[in-house]
Amino acid sequence: MHNTAIALIQLGAVFFGLGLLGKMAWRIGISPIPLYLIGGLAFGQGGLVPLHGIEEFSHISSEIGVILLLLLLGLEYSAAELMTGLKRSWTAGVVDIVLNATPGVIAALVLGWGPVGALAMGGVTYISSSGIIAKVLGDLGRLGNRETPVVLSVLVFEDLAMAVYLPILTAVLAGVSFVGGLTAVGVSLAAITVVLVIALKFGRYVSALVDSPDPEVFLLKVLGSALLVAGVASQLQVSAAVGAFLLGIAISGSTAENATRMLEPLRDLFAAMFFVVFGLNTDPASIPPVLGWAVALAVVTTLTKVATGWWAARRQGIGRMGRARAGAALVARGEFSIVIASLTVASGAVDGELAALATAYVLLMAVLGPVAARVVEPLAQKFTRMRGTAPAPA
Repeated sequence: MHNTAIALIQLGAVFFGLGLLGKMAWRIGISPIPLYLIGGLAFGQGGLVPLHGIEEFSHISSEIGVILLLLLLGLEYSAAELMTGLKRSWTAGVVDIVLNATPGVIAALVLGWGPVGALAMGGVTYISSSGIIAKVLGDLGRLGNRETPVVLSVLVFEDLAMAVYLPILTAVLAGVSFVGGLTAVGVSLAAITVVLVIALKFGRYVSALVDSPDPEVFLLKVLGSALLVAGVASQLQVSAAVGAFLLGIAISGSTAENATRMLEPLRDLFAAMFFVVFGLNTDPASIPPVLGWAVALAVVTTLTKVATGWWAARRQGIGRMGRARAGAALVARGEFSIVIASLTVASGAVDGELAALATAYVLLMAVLGPVAARVVEPLAQKFTRMRGTAPAPA
């Protein structure tokens, strides 16, 4: 068999296998992300059946997956909505950062990964998975609950924090000098500021530029502009994914809604490939040595996320059951933790064990998050009965 045939067979098997894993995951009520990672571990270097010949395609697919993840995240909000969300939720956002980034920072410093590793692991343990959380809230019928706006406001703040954090992380990982690093960060922050101003003042022109009544032309213009902006951003030392995120913010109204509808299947396809590639590049043998750390971080950051949601909901006058639901809803970590770990490991600036720890951690949290959201109500009711008190209103 020639190389093209082998590559097509392998890619077909990978995509078909991902489809089966995704179906299995949603049937048992968990995110498919852990299964995608396990699939990657099984077929990567050191796995059960290593694949060869699809490295170049899978690498590019993985990059497009990250770009589409961030582009669609940006399409969910206009610049005005982001600014409003920031003003409304900044105190809860600060509490979220302090409580949930600190465990990752401490773990990295204890493991000897230095300040750069601490910056990366802080991001891995801090950022919740908005994709998993949105899916769980919808499945459990909680979109109309009183605590849900609190959960969403925390997620909006995390999105904003990511828009600032990723350029800084990218500059630090580039290993430039102190002055060079400040310059790169300055360029990143200036780019973010310019895009936000453009989005606020001239967003309708950006939307008009990519809009088209023809679906094929529209898809080509949106996807092409996203890849173009991501490439330019990468050249300017701003993360390519952040460039796509900023473009998404600049597109608004019906154009954003149409783009989201048309790009969602592509995002799901390439994002699945992104998780597989991350697993492919992680040696399964590297996970057992860090599994204890992953379990410890999972326990600690589950408690800190619950505390964050509880505190934020309490400030809005929500009852104990609602506070518990808000906290449990925020537990899941997923796509963006892997994005951070991927950027860090690809730079070569941090010990390769970080990828293993991040993989094990996300495997645990992507499963634990939906489970925690489902069992929090029965557990809270049982606890209330044991104390012999009437349930507090939500």
